[in-house]
Amino acid sequence: MAQSSSMKLLGARNMSCIVERMEWNNKMDLIAYGTEKGEVVIQRLNWQKIVTFPTPGEDVRVRSLSWQMDETLLAVGYSNGKVALLDAESETIISGLIYEDDIKKVYFSKAINCKEGLDSYTCNAKDKHKRYLPKLPPLTNIDPCLKTLDQKSFPKGSPCFLVVIMRSGKVHLLLLGALQAGSIDLTQHVLNPDQFDVYDVRLNGDFNAIYALLRDGQQLKLLHFHNQVLQDSISPMLELASHCAHILETKNYINDTQQCLTEAWETVQLEMDNKLTKYANSQAYGMISAHFLELLVFGYATLEVEEFLFETLTEKGFKKIANSVDLSLNNLQGLVFKQLNGAAINMFYFLNTIAGFGRMTHFFEALISPDVASEAMRACGSFLLKVHELQRTIDTLVYDMKLFHSWVIFTILRLSHQEIPDDMVFTGKENLALAEFFCSMEPEIPEPCEDVDISIDKSATTSTTAAAATAATEEELPSDDNPAPSATTRSKFNLERVGQYLENAYLTQPHPVNPAEIWPRLLAENECLAQCNLLVPHDKRLSLIQQRDKMFNAIDAVFHKPTESISASFKLSSTVICGDLQHLHAESAADPDQQSNSDFVNCSYYVHEATRCDMLALTIGRQEAMVLEFSRGEDCLMRCIRVQLQPGPFTAQLQEDYYNLRFVDLQFYNESSLSMLAQTSTTATGARPHSYFLQFSLSAARNHCTQHQLTPLIKLDEATVTHSVHDIPDAAAFKALDGVCEMLAVSGSRKVATVLSDRRRKMTIFEMEIEEEEDDTEMSQTSFLEISKESALATGSIDLEKHCDT
Repeated sequence: MAQSSSMKLLGARNMSCIVERMEWNNKMDLIAYGTEKGEVVIQRLNWQKIVTFPTPGEDVRVRSLSWQMDETLLAVGYSNGKVALLDAESETIISGLIYEDDIKKVYFSKAINCKEGLDSYTCNAKDKHKRYLPKLPPLTNIDPCLKTLDQKSFPKGSPCFLVVIMRSGKVHLLLLGALQAGSIDLTQHVLNPDQFDVYDVRLNGDFNAIYALLRDGQQLKLLHFHNQVLQDSISPMLELASHCAHILETKNYINDTQQCLTEAWETVQLEMDNKLTKYANSQAYGMISAHFLELLVFGYATLEVEEFLFETLTEKGFKKIANSVDLSLNNLQGLVFKQLNGAAINMFYFLNTIAGFGRMTHFFEALISPDVASEAMRACGSFLLKVHELQRTIDTLVYDMKLFHSWVIFTILRLSHQEIPDDMVFTGKENLALAEFFCSMEPEIPEPCEDVDISIDKSATTSTTAAAATAATEEELPSDDNPAPSATTRSKFNLERVGQYLENAYLTQPHPVNPAEIWPRLLAENECLAQCNLLVPHDKRLSLIQQRDKMFNAIDAVFHKPTESISASFKLSSTVICGDLQHLHAESAADPDQQSNSDFVNCSYYVHEATRCDMLALTIGRQEAMVLEFSRGEDCLMRCIRVQLQPGPFTAQLQEDYYNLRFVDLQFYNESSLSMLAQTSTTATGARPHSYFLQFSLSAARNHCTQHQLTPLIKLDEATVTHSVHDIPDAAAFKALDGVCEMLAVSGSRKVATVLSDRRRKMTIFEMEIEEEEDDTEMSQTSFLEISKESALATGSIDLEKHCDT
């Protein structure tokens, strides 16, 4: 006869909207749930909301929630293909991924603990770079709220896999949330891809195999894939993934620094253009340089120049502009010299370390290609040279701008017949520098050659600078001596030398070559030396953005090999046919939440470390469930217990409701108990079904399981017998619930269970494992969750008259 479950009501609350997903944190007093609006809410047991993360888009639904083991990090999968990692502690979005297909499920694996052996790689270089690399200075100009998903840092904590399951059947593995650690397309391993659906895919406890529960035609199958690369290289993969995370964070830091550079340069342009654009637009191309040179050499100004200096600028106004521009230029110098240069050095260190790993072929042969890693190092070196080139350009511009500001103030004083300070007298070298600066304001425009087809770079078509409008593709680059700018799009007051480096276009004014430098001449005279792979190339035509993108592409190529090696290593070792399903209907395929009674498949997974077993519980329709235990030992055994809610032919007399129960949800409570949610199925019009919470003891049912060798094909429907939960002694404990319950979330470590009822608008929380002989008053005083109950009662939102039947 069924027992009553030992559980006690803690509280209930009507939610403001429909709740679609729930997940308890296994260690902390936190529950996360996703709403019909696409929001993710994290709250405590006493109903205190910690944070609410908004929906990433319109009509976006939350598909899956998963807490990282013993951490405050939550993985969320959305219907638009986005996967976000949310931190409940800092209340921020840590990082995110974007896929092109709808998400079926995302989850974190258990923590990875690599066993050390004589022939295994020992990963002991965690954060070793901190000994040699200074910490990068923070970017105070960046607002964290303005960062996109791919610009955040990567999570820290216990190493684990993040598994992303797509509705299309593709499965992606990520290590530490950073390294793409393989993928598999399940549709390539089924007989009926047009009648396909994936329900769950899980990594086994040793991280060398996966279990895929899916529909293949009208059969429910469990596919077991073994992966030799994961088995042999899990420790080297952790080392590589750690460096991959550092590299991706450095990439994000470089992107943020580039954003700060752009903003600082726009400030410079804003200060200059507000006063100078009107004058520049009133002059023909080339006249600005001519007027300033005339004023510098002959000492007299045209009427336009005098009007510009005395009416538009004024001495006081120009000093204010000069101070603001100098401050912005100094900010530019600091960003390039400290942040950008430091990030480039850090990147080179990480890539150099990965290239060193590639030489350890015994451990990293399947993960790293030494040639590709060396090419990424060369690209990083080229980026570092470009940073130094930009630094020199900024230094030159700072000197020229300070000289220009002093000369303008000197000219205003002289033309207004005011006293000129002695320290404002210019030397011959400074006058020559001023003349060169004025000449470079408006470079000469060579006549375009009609025979040459100059195509425009697509990435530069939206730019407002001349560089973007005149950029050529790599196949048809303009030469350094003939940049071929366009007269129609060039700014008429071109004082900048830095802005062209911040555009995704080729430089129109490359940095001049210093004839005193020996190394450029040596490379020019020795072509074989210039083409040597041991040397870092320096392409003077590329902008900083182009050089950065080239480096990023080379880095991405480094991490292609792990994905390719692991993906190719998935081998189907066993197919387990669990049962039969009906024909897949179009509405069920369109909406994953719409399943008929016969097609209802729900599953839960648990890794039992003590016995080295992987446990999978699943429903086959509304009346039948199955628990599978896969041994990870050398015996390769699988145990199966098949149960149903219907009473058997020899079942004793039961309550009336127990004769027509059906499954609604199930979830592992711990390694020895399975929590189930059931409803009565009634055909009477207007009759409201009754709900029951069922705690099923796996240890009590172990004597009724069958044992199978894990062969290439196992037909469980022919090799197992279905038992009624009522016929297994001391196995099933029932608890009647109030309302029509539709979803379950339990946590054995927290000893709590949460049930959604009333069309998923009411959340009820129970405390589990209550000793029945203890007095209710005493339990309410000694319970470790009582503070949560008192807080919930204080809100006045608990309706005690609707508590569960005891």
